[in-house]
Amino acid sequence: MSADEFLAWERGQAVRHVFHRGEVFAMAGGSPRHARLAVRVASRLESALQGRDCGTYSSDLQLDLDGAHFVYADAVVVCGPVLLRPGTKDVVTNPKLVVEVLSKSTEAYDRGMKQAAYLALASVEHYVLVSQREPRVEVYTRQDADTFLYRAYVAGEVVALDRVGARFAVDDVYAGAFEIPGDE
Repeated sequence: MSADEFLAWERGQAVRHVFHRGEVFAMAGGSPRHARLAVRVASRLESALQGRDCGTYSSDLQLDLDGAHFVYADAVVVCGPVLLRPGTKDVVTNPKLVVEVLSKSTEAYDRGMKQAAYLALASVEHYVLVSQREPRVEVYTRQDADTFLYRAYVAGEVVALDRVGARFAVDDVYAGAFEIPGDE
């Protein structure tokens, strides 16, 4: 299937899919904890970005990673105009910050092929990984065209996403999260 065929087909599907160089993979649903953490991070980003030329978007938008790899992230920040893949209304090409809440079934992909594709996008300034197992937020921050700095934030710390001008407390994201089912 070509990229354009996939995008047209995907719009009519009941479940979401990832497309990678002609192959299609169904996405599994997330746990209540996964959904809660994604909303918590997205809401903190949206609040922190008020008054700036940036917006926070949910997992409803697809990301075009290289014209042959399309994914959904748990949250995305775009600064400036939203640039879309030509011929689409929902496939973003210029994410500034990408958030993935880690799940058992997707963690290897989120830390492997998907991470490499995100970090290869010139627009990406931060890649954020949110653990479901412990209060831990990992951030990759662009230093230059080919270099990212890694930092893990834990309970009691404030996540600094200075390239987009956002900060949030780890404790705020995880408040009550371990009282609801996760996929640990």
